[in-house]
Amino acid sequence: MARTLDEMVSKGRAKFAAKVPVMKANYEAAKGRMKTNYGALPFGPRTKAAYGAGVDAAVYTAPDADKWARNWRARVAQ
Repeated sequence: MARTLDEMVSKGRAKFAAKVPVMKANYEAAKGRMKTNYGALPFGPRTKAAYGAGVDAAVYTAPDADKWARNWRARVAQ
C-alpha cells in the first residue's frame, strides 16, 4: 500500500527527531579524531593549532526536525 507524502514526512521526521540526541554525543566524540586527522595533513603548526582551537571552541547546534521535514517535503514534491 502506497503511503501519502504526509505520512512519509511524518515518519521521516519522527526518525530524524529520534536521532537528534545522539548526534551531539557523536559530534563531541569525533572532536579528537578531527584534530588527529587534521594534524596528519601537511599544514604548518600555526594552522594546525588554529584548527584545533576552533574545534575545541565549536558549540554543537542540534538540527531542527521541523525544518528537515519542510525541506524534505519540498524537495520530493518537485
